[in-house]
Amino acid sequence: MRTAALTVFVFLLIIAIQAAWIPGELMNSTPADLGSYDDEIMAWRKSRVQDLTSEDGWLALAGLFWLHPGKNTIGCGSSRDVVLPAGKAPDNAGSIIVTGRSIRLETAPEAGITSDGEPVTALELHSDAAGKPTVLKLGSLSFHVIKRGDKLGLRVKDRDNPDRASFKGIEYYPIDAGWRFEGTFVLYDPPKSIPITNILGMVEDQKSPGAISFQVSGVTYQLDAVIEQGSKELFIMFADKTTGSETYGSGRYLYAPMPSNGRTIIDFNKAYNPPCAFTQFATCPLPPRQNRLPIAIQAGEKKYSGASH
Repeated sequence: MRTAALTVFVFLLIIAIQAAWIPGELMNSTPADLGSYDDEIMAWRKSRVQDLTSEDGWLALAGLFWLHPGKNTIGCGSSRDVVLPAGKAPDNAGSIIVTGRSIRLETAPEAGITSDGEPVTALELHSDAAGKPTVLKLGSLSFHVIKRGDKLGLRVKDRDNPDRASFKGIEYYPIDAGWRFEGTFVLYDPPKSIPITNILGMVEDQKSPGAISFQVSGVTYQLDAVIEQGSKELFIMFADKTTGSETYGSGRYLYAPMPSNGRTIIDFNKAYNPPCAFTQFATCPLPPRQNRLPIAIQAGEKKYSGASH
């Protein structure tokens, strides 16, 4: 949501929604074949766990180091600015030099750092702010630069991270098609700017193209949606009466299809825990105040019991 391209995308989305807009009464939508619906949710859960536990998944996170202007030294030595896992890197692997908008890697001789499979001695790095970041590899480690607000950080992953091996699985509420709703898309024209605070206390304004309105037991509720960079789905951050007790204390996330004819599906059986439920090295955005529901959403993922932080 930081780029001009995303602003254009949101604008085009609004035009498309306006062209297809057909007002209608709010209604619940239950799949006709409950057996196939259960299969759909089970397949979603399997894919979710595969992503989470993959070599590049959130459980592989092994560190997050905020970079300062100038030279940031890298290595497993305790005096380094970026301290890589012991035994996984030379004492001195090189430096990341931040100068204005420039982020440059300079490696130590024989450090063994690669990018796209090729050895690196010096390289200009791209953060995740504009899309795909430059990924560096060293043995079982991989790392790349992230940008959060006006801060740059180096995110380190280790495919041998103990959190992957100790993963205990995810607990879920029972699958219940009653928590799947056909919602009305409430268009914001122009898109509404909403402040989103992340778990580190950083605040960033994001554009919301609209909200999803749905009913539970005859009462109407509404959740503001945003669009993640490069995504073709609506992204919802929400909290509810289970938050902090049965579910993760900072809320949960959910995706919904882009609206068609002013409607979309919001399925709380696919509500999932933020990365911060599994690792202390993530920078999860938190639900905005208006997305804190006064009801208990007893669907989707429960609190992760294997968290070590």
